[in-house]
Amino acid sequence: MQISADPLPATPANHPTGTDTLVVGAGQAGLALSYWLNQAGVEHQLLERRESLGGAWQDRWDAFCLNTPNFSLTLPGMPYNGPEPEAFMPRNDLIGYFRHYAESIGAPVRTGTDVTRIAPADGGRFSVETTQGSWRARNVVLATGGYQKPKIPAVSAKLPGHLLQLHTDAYRNPGQLPDGAVLIVGTGQSGGQIAEELLSAGREIHLAVSTCPEAPRRYRGHDLLFWMMHLAEHGPTYGLNGLTVGQLPSPAARFACNPLVSGADGGHDIHLRDLGRRGVRLHGHLEAADDGELTFSDDLPERLGTVESVFYQRMQPMFDAYVEATGLSAPPADPRRVDDWLPPAQPPRLNLKAANITSVIWATGYRLDFSILDIPVLDEWSYPRHVRGVTEQPGLYAVGLPWLTGHGSSIVAGVGRDAKYIAEHIAGR
Repeated sequence: MQISADPLPATPANHPTGTDTLVVGAGQAGLALSYWLNQAGVEHQLLERRESLGGAWQDRWDAFCLNTPNFSLTLPGMPYNGPEPEAFMPRNDLIGYFRHYAESIGAPVRTGTDVTRIAPADGGRFSVETTQGSWRARNVVLATGGYQKPKIPAVSAKLPGHLLQLHTDAYRNPGQLPDGAVLIVGTGQSGGQIAEELLSAGREIHLAVSTCPEAPRRYRGHDLLFWMMHLAEHGPTYGLNGLTVGQLPSPAARFACNPLVSGADGGHDIHLRDLGRRGVRLHGHLEAADDGELTFSDDLPERLGTVESVFYQRMQPMFDAYVEATGLSAPPADPRRVDDWLPPAQPPRLNLKAANITSVIWATGYRLDFSILDIPVLDEWSYPRHVRGVTEQPGLYAVGLPWLTGHGSSIVAGVGRDAKYIAEHIAGR
């Protein structure tokens, strides 16, 4: 592996460092692309803003475990071959896995190099400015992933200044928080898992419920990811295209949250009603804040019903259709979980002081940030306009974004397919 964090040698402004293909980002997407570029014999360089390899996984909390089983670690040329394919890798082991992969494939990575501007240059090339000097490249690939900037709602500015506010990107462990109750806003995978961790640590928790769907960790004898991986890879052969980008109801659906499951403690479901029974105070959507008073939507029963129904309305039919179409041997489905428990009615307003809430964790996801692009290729959602990762600007590509071509485009199990296509396109230019 060729890794350097040293500054580039000083060069005149009109003599930048040159390469055929410059890859911005050395997380799972950039490394998968590097593998395929090496296979195609394409000269390239990866630029990574962090000081060390491991991508955004380095920003997860201390006890984080991968939410997908180890068998889903299928980067090109190095599928998982360890002793625990059904286990869920802890954060530090996962970071080590990516570093080992980079070394194994000889990825040419320069760490500690933050790209600040990408613009067209003479001769159909690109000018790329970084904190360590400038570059010229025939091709540029955006491999910065979908976890670029923490997304924090505007209502955060209305909260009292003495509250500790953290996005999940900055949360590390329960000891980081002051004594008192904790409000978690959002019930995607991070919100659900952190709620479980804080509950186990004896903390009092208030949870603002979003509409991220619950799902069973295992279905018909296999982990949820088994079905999603097989459906994404083989489903189109049988006319089952539900996990392809063309089947999304709208472009905005590219940013929908993933199913609420956990890889902690060997992997398990997370059910909001169960958390409520265990003492978590469930609320609706956080609507407003004023003088230490929070207002939530008064629709908690409907929200719980929505998050519990999505799997059975959308995903279960796809999985069952795949079993039938392929003739795959699988046990029958377990009966649908039916749970009508509701917490005691809560008023839609909550006084922070009376509830002794001293910290807020924003489990509200991330937003894309391609402000480094001085090229008009972004749509109204700040997503590059593209076809299979090939943008409207010749020589500019994207890989690793959510729903680039399908559900698996932003996860380890699926990024390699998109990376291979883009590497082949680059090699054919």
